[in-house]
Amino acid sequence: MPLHLRPGPASGVRRLSRRHPAALTWLFLCSTGGALAALALPAALGHTVDRLVSGGPVPWSGLLLCTALTLAETGFDAAAAVTGTTTTARLTASLRTRTAARVLAAEPRRALALPTGDLTARLTARTADAAAAPATAAGAVAGVLLPLGALVGLLLIDVWTAAALLVGAPLLVVLLRAFTRGTADAGADYQRAQSLIAHRLTEALEGADTIRAARTAARERRRVLEPLTALAEHGRRTWEVYGRAVGRSGLLLPLLMLLVLAVAGLRLGAGAIGVGDLVAASRYASLAVGIGSLTGALGALARSRAAAATLEPLLALAPLPHRGLGPVPDAPGELELRDVGVEQDGVPLLTGVHLTVPGGTSLAVVGRSGSGKSQLAAVAGRLLDPDTGHVLLDGVPLDGMEPARLRREVAYAFARPALPGTTVEDTIAHGPWTAAPDAVREAARAARADGFVALLPYGYATPLADAPLSGGERQRLGLARAFAHPGRLLILDDALSSLDTVTEHHVRRALDARAGRCTRIIVAHRLSSAARADRVAWLEDGRLRATGRHDELWADPEYRAVFRDEPAEAARARADATASREPTGPDPLHQPTGPDTPRERTAPDATQARADAKASPEPTGPDQSRERTAPDATRARADATASREPTGPDPLHEPTGPNTPHQPTGAEAAR
Repeated sequence: MPLHLRPGPASGVRRLSRRHPAALTWLFLCSTGGALAALALPAALGHTVDRLVSGGPVPWSGLLLCTALTLAETGFDAAAAVTGTTTTARLTASLRTRTAARVLAAEPRRALALPTGDLTARLTARTADAAAAPATAAGAVAGVLLPLGALVGLLLIDVWTAAALLVGAPLLVVLLRAFTRGTADAGADYQRAQSLIAHRLTEALEGADTIRAARTAARERRRVLEPLTALAEHGRRTWEVYGRAVGRSGLLLPLLMLLVLAVAGLRLGAGAIGVGDLVAASRYASLAVGIGSLTGALGALARSRAAAATLEPLLALAPLPHRGLGPVPDAPGELELRDVGVEQDGVPLLTGVHLTVPGGTSLAVVGRSGSGKSQLAAVAGRLLDPDTGHVLLDGVPLDGMEPARLRREVAYAFARPALPGTTVEDTIAHGPWTAAPDAVREAARAARADGFVALLPYGYATPLADAPLSGGERQRLGLARAFAHPGRLLILDDALSSLDTVTEHHVRRALDARAGRCTRIIVAHRLSSAARADRVAWLEDGRLRATGRHDELWADPEYRAVFRDEPAEAARARADATASREPTGPDPLHQPTGPDTPRERTAPDATQARADAKASPEPTGPDQSRERTAPDATRARADATASREPTGPDPLHEPTGPNTPHQPTGAEAAR
């Protein structure tokens, strides 16, 4: 199914004006008051000049009126500026909140159909541009009232003087129309180029380690900055539009002003108007041809319209549909997938998956890269709706369950978890409900995060900005957050990949302690994770190849090849990183760094791995974290000899528990 954002109705941003009606009404009144004061001032000034020229007493009342009108115009303009700025800021915050809420509430594939950088640009810069529209429109009243009121004032003073102004009116209309159209087109193209740069920059930041390791920083910099040429061209187009408008108005408006004054002077010479009328006519002519405020408002509205067009598809996103159902009380958490299929851009990611996970048991999902493991984990907790089939939790369809109630029953942990919150404790407590401090600490102990948290400057109160975390430490905080919000279903999407062997062992024991109370879905890459699970779901090319206990599936050589390919890929990645000889960049294909990273295996360590493999007995049950088959021993020797994993644990060597082989002496290691 192609994933395209559907253009929505053009009413999303227009409804912004209803968010702060009082502020916008006050802005309208201030703009109108300033314009009316500006229009009344020429008439009062002309009347005062006539009284001064007549030789009578000083017209103090006229002078005071002119002063009051000047102060009123200045005060109204200042109030309009302040109100417009504050109202735009509030509308921007409101629009950002609304748009982000729509994105988060929608089905993820549709919400994230846009590239990350483009989506970020729309939620930041575009919302600010679009939110300026109501305030700009309310403030543009002055830009419209001034030329129209000036024309009416000229008509009241002298018809022929007003006719002189009307001669150039069609040219002014053409000038404004060309300016508005050119500004809108250039602004839209400029925004698209900005979004492309933001998207490429986001990609580069996410893959910074890979770029450093591959020594492709210069090439990546050129790729990110390549749209700058188009951006500069669109910027030049914008300034060309402004330049043409200024140049033409610089020629047209003085000529038009000169024509109006010439006609007014002739009428003064003919005795049709007085000196005061001439002063008022010159002022009205100046207001009529001073279209600077109007062009500024038109340009801002054009940019707002272009920005609003990019936001409408996001505002039109429909929330996840549901039928208001809730979970079955006190149910064990049985998960069932019936003929589940997922497609993206016409490419099948999952096809015809039938799977039942009994409540309280654990299921390891294994398969090669691209086999659909993450898609299965996503549909299992409704982070993704399948295109075909249904997913049920204790017999209740997930698409019928109210999202807020579903989120309380399903907890997720990811390979690269986001860490919201200001402090470490806030991060762990963040979720469908705010976990209590005792629950936070218990969850941190279960995830083996309490050790490094205690070493932070302020413990659990340490701000995240002051807590440099390794990949394994970030994963442990993500696991702690999932443990702090227990439901009936826990899904780990490669959430153990950056943990060392000892830490992974303790985390798996914490997972095993939830047996019978919580169903666990574990996307597994390590053999030990699959061996400890109650059952294994083996995916291949988006289809369910087989299910069963790990020791049963191990008899299939193709199943064994799934785990054999992972170290081979890691070895190739290490060879590439060594060849590139990047002195400051980490291995781009091996995530864990920091205190969780084991030291590089020495020769005695490799000998120990081989000795462990030889000493391990034949398995008698599915728990192969303690007991290994002969192929396991062969695999361990191959890993120790060929892979020599420098930063990750040996997936077949579990150096803890009662069955741990004894530590070799120096002579044994030498042998």
